[in-house]
Amino acid sequence: MKIIADTHCHTIASDHAYSTVLENVAYAEKRGLKCIAITDHAPGITDGPHYWHFLNLKVIPRIINGLLVLRGAEVNILDDKGTVDLDETALNALDWVNASFHVPSCPPQDEAYHTRAYLNLAKNPKIDVIAHSGTECFRYDYETGVKAFKEYGKLVEFNNSSFGIRAGAGKNCTEIAKLCKKYDVPVIVSSDAHFALSVGEAGHVLEMLDEIGFPEELVLNADEERFFGYIKEKKNIDYYELIKQI
Repeated sequence: MKIIADTHCHTIASDHAYSTVLENVAYAEKRGLKCIAITDHAPGITDGPHYWHFLNLKVIPRIINGLLVLRGAEVNILDDKGTVDLDETALNALDWVNASFHVPSCPPQDEAYHTRAYLNLAKNPKIDVIAHSGTECFRYDYETGVKAFKEYGKLVEFNNSSFGIRAGAGKNCTEIAKLCKKYDVPVIVSSDAHFALSVGEAGHVLEMLDEIGFPEELVLNADEERFFGYIKEKKNIDYYELIKQI
């Protein structure tokens, strides 16, 4: 199995990342990807870009070097109400929204608190992806959460970076993936790249999914037709029509 799109990539707009949009696109092209999402951190993290960054992403062309470029964000979960750090105006301007916990924007609480946060977040129609939820310090009731993600049509993300930088994430992601398999919840596999050379990297995640016999048909971005069909249906972005216009 391989991925054809990377939907979690950062640029120098997030100060702790080190590549430009064009550098990320160039490496995605080398990797043979068909799509990349630019998902810099929302302002709840102090070195994330300003609010205006997300309103102005429309200046980035939809197609660069034959790749579909999705205009996105990684929003921060701020509390157990599922509040995030971009308002509806900004979220409406985006193609792709990952949502995740980060310590600077929400200090870890107990499992019940984190579970409430995810259950409330799941109800937000502007959120596309539950991102890197295997973080140990933000542990939640995985089964309850996964059922809610299915109910509200959220994609569950497994990103490659988690396996290297988040203690316990490998074990936790495996547990979450098994529940996604059990309840037929679609997932997305990404890099969470903070440098261009990491764009499209997914080896750790794909190995984990293979070990548990995870169905390929539930991996949204493992198939071009499945992924672009989803983008057309959910986002009204027709990759194949856009390519014809180039």
